[in-house]
Formats: sequence, C-alpha cells, structure tokens
Amino acid sequence: MTLDGFLHAIRYDLWGPRLLELGGRLVLAAIVLAIGWWIARRIGRVVESAIRARGGDLVLASFLKRVITIALIVITAVGALDLVGVPIASLLAALGAVGLALALAMRESLSNLAAGVLLVITRPFRAGDFVDISGQQGRVERIDLLQTVLATVDNRLITLPNAQVMNQPIINFSARDERRLDLPVSIAYEDDPTRALEVIRKVLDEHPRVLKTREPQLLVQRFGASSVDLAIRPWVRTSEVLQAQSDLLAAIKAALEAANITIPYPQQVMRFAGDAPPPGLLPGSEPSVAPAPRS
Repeated sequence: MTLDGFLHAIRYDLWGPRLLELGGRLVLAAIVLAIGWWIARRIGRVVESAIRARGGDLVLASFLKRVITIALIVITAVGALDLVGVPIASLLAALGAVGLALALAMRESLSNLAAGVLLVITRPFRAGDFVDISGQQGRVERIDLLQTVLATVDNRLITLPNAQVMNQPIINFSARDERRLDLPVSIAYEDDPTRALEVIRKVLDEHPRVLKTREPQLLVQRFGASSVDLAIRPWVRTSEVLQAQSDLLAAIKAALEAANITIPYPQQVMRFAGDAPPPGLLPGSEPSVAPAPRS
C-alpha cells in the first residue's frame, strides 16, 4: 500500500490536524514543565539564601526550600496536564481518591510530615544545636520532610522519624549561652570539708573559664561509704563545657593535693570479733563483722 493510500485509509484529513495539535500541546507542556521545574528550584534556593543571609535558622531555611520547591513543581505539573487537555476536575477527583487511599496506607509517613512541620514552627532546636532525643545525642544537621538527622560526636549519623522526635522529651544542651557544671569531688573523712571548699573556691576564682557573673555553689553534699562528697557547681560558657570540666577537675585535684587534702578511693575496713571498736564508735553500735578465723 502506498503512503497516499495509507493516509487515505486512516482519513488523515480528519485525524491529521488533531495529531498535530496534540503534538504541539505535548511539546508546549514539556517546555512549561521544564521551565516550571527550573523556576521552582530557583525560588527555593533564593528563599533559602535569603533566610541564611539574615541570620535565620538553617533548619527552617532548608525545610522551606524543600516545601516551596515541591509545591511549585506540583502546580506546574497540573498546569502542564491542563495544556495537554486532561480534564483537571476529573484529575483532581481521581487524585483525591488516590490520595485518600495513600493516606490510609501511609499514616506513619503523614504523621512524620505533620511532625516535621510542627518542629519547624515550634523550633525546639536549631541547626548546629547539640541535643538528646530518645537517648540519642548528637548535633542537629537538618530536618527533612519525614526525618531529623543528627551527627554524633564520633561523626556517625542518626536518623530519627519526625513523629518520634516530636513525641519524646528533647534535651537541648545548646539552648542557653551558659551552663552549670556539676563536678564530683570527694575528700577523706579525716580532712576538714570547710578547708577543702576554701581551696576549691580559690581555684574557681582564678580559673579563666569560670564565669564571674554567676556565683558558684560549693556544698557538702553527703557522707559516702568511704568519703565526704562535695557538690562543686561553677558556671561556664556552653561552648566550653567539656574543656572547662577537664581543666577544672585537673586544677582541683592539684590544689587539694598541694593542700595535703586526700582524695580517697573506695575501700572496706574489716574487723574481727574481739577487736576494739575504732575511735568515735559507741559500744553496741558496731557494724557487722566477719567471724574470727579458726586456728
């Protein structure tokens, strides 16, 4: 069959213009979709750059970039389908039915999405904050649409679902510029706690990392099994917590040793039946003792 015969058989005079029109619409829709995709990504980057330039939260900037980009791409895709001639009303009805089915099947994902939006709005932490969430500690890298990513101190990545983050207590160690240290210091029962506190206060007064704008607490906390436990609570900058704690413990140990104040270690004293009680122990109040060894 010749080409003329084939075209006559399919009534090219009727279908030809329609095919050309459809082809033109497809090309136009493809161009619109490509331009819309480029514009959406461009606007997303502009919004992110504007927020960062003004010193805004990096997490908020990244999240808004993703949301705006996806929303504009969806709008562009709907417009491209309209150019092709797809009935938008029928399409939206079909998408609504599909969306309902997907919503039922993806309840957890939608819950994570909603939690991500709430995290960005309420902002319990920012990018770069060091947090503890569900026992997982790390520095906040970003909040995605469905998950939050933390980087641990040993450079591992922890990915937590946003719903889990939103429903768990969040400890933000970086929320304040100043932090209080709780230093564990113990001295022997033979030493004077008042003198030990004076020695430690001098160390705190002279140390450059201890804030002078807040008064530190120096208290006798409790009587331990083999030591008198002290509570040493100075204030330092949040960014210097780890280094300040290390420096202060080393300085306090050196100062106590220089003052001949003993830092004890756990020990047990055993007495055998028949031994005299130690000084200061009332008769009849002796602790339980081990039986004397048989000869």
